[in-house]
Amino acid sequence: MGRGRVQLKRIENKINRQVTFSKRRSGLLKKAHEISILCDAEVALIVFSHKGKLFEYSSDSSMETILERYERYSYAERQLVASESDPQGNWSMDYNRLKAKVELLQRNHRHYMGEELDSLSLKELQNLEQQLDTALKLIHQGEGEDSRAAAAAAAVAVGAARPWPQLIILSAATASALSEYRWHIPGRSNRNEEE
Repeated sequence: MGRGRVQLKRIENKINRQVTFSKRRSGLLKKAHEISILCDAEVALIVFSHKGKLFEYSSDSSMETILERYERYSYAERQLVASESDPQGNWSMDYNRLKAKVELLQRNHRHYMGEELDSLSLKELQNLEQQLDTALKLIHQGEGEDSRAAAAAAAVAVGAARPWPQLIILSAATASALSEYRWHIPGRSNRNEEE
């Protein structure tokens, strides 16, 4: 027969409180580890004891990387949600909303250009690779046509694959640079050599 539910209130006995904290902390850290492995999730867990002692857990990536990613994401999301909640809006809220969108677009552009990729998870990197593959295919298909039209089609394809709306404009120079770029992925042959 199992125990009944514990009433959720502060444990008055100091020793019992410390023992409970230690056991529950261990269980919480174990659950964080399990969800990171089972679900391939990035997990960061921070616990401070009543004495101020720090206990932390982070999945494969470092705690700093996850916290920086959280800060960037939460700031942009807060700006977007705050601006969408007020239909009348004011100029400063519109400015902040557009600024957050520009920051997201600039970050995505840096990712497309191969910069700041260390903060991305494996799934995000695979998604980025797929988007760039789609853009390259569209550019190769349109080589006989106007390169600007091919670049615009590639930009639409890359933008449509993202989970948030965005506008990406590839210049003709970027399109030609992408078409000449040689991929090297361990375990796979070079894509340009296959053609």
